[in-house]
Amino acid sequence: MLILGGTTEASRLAQLMASRSLRAVLSYAGRVETPRSQPIQTRTGGFGGAQGLADYLRAHQITHLIDATHPFAAQISQNAAQAAQMTGTRLIRLMRPAWQPGPGDNWRDLPDLATAAQMLAGPPRRVFLAIGRLHLADFTSQPQHDYLVRLVDPPDSPLPLPNVTLEIARGPFDQATDLALLRRHRSDLIIAKNAGGAGASAKLSAARELGLPVWLIARPALPEAETVSDPAEIMDLLHADLGV
Repeated sequence: MLILGGTTEASRLAQLMASRSLRAVLSYAGRVETPRSQPIQTRTGGFGGAQGLADYLRAHQITHLIDATHPFAAQISQNAAQAAQMTGTRLIRLMRPAWQPGPGDNWRDLPDLATAAQMLAGPPRRVFLAIGRLHLADFTSQPQHDYLVRLVDPPDSPLPLPNVTLEIARGPFDQATDLALLRRHRSDLIIAKNAGGAGASAKLSAARELGLPVWLIARPALPEAETVSDPAEIMDLLHADLGV
């Protein structure tokens, strides 16, 4: 089995596979300098597109490809779908459900980050930009705001935003931590990707308690694939296939 990982769900699946002594590799994209240790073999870095991934699947006799990447990692999901088709490998996507608003939430759904940046035109605000580091440059058109950015690792170059406060911390986070964070920085708006899952949801419950608006970026479209939401479901499918 090859797990395309980087998520909490991928780590949980690795633990389940190790508990049954399955032959599996967990692959990281390499965007975090110090990924969590895992009970199965790991690798770091890209494959060289869909063709490179297909070559890896053939060379390592992979029978099951598990796409457990972040919901916004659209390119690797595209590559996984193409590589699985090229090699006849069974592809299963492990995808956490998107967040849904509840009572007291003040959410606004936006199609993409470019729309969010356009909507920030206007007077200065204090914005918790919870989108990771790769797309911060999308907001350079709105330099008037005070941005709060939280990253797992210190950046190796200056962030592209002129007025930015950087917090270095590794999740999962809890509501008390994120309440303190939002109060300390006097944030009045949260912009986040609708990643789903429990590990990053604390900021949403903190926003609810403080009455803060949240702009949620919709997930990108992904190729069709057999999809489950729980690592245990993967194990059930493997049991049906392999009897393990």
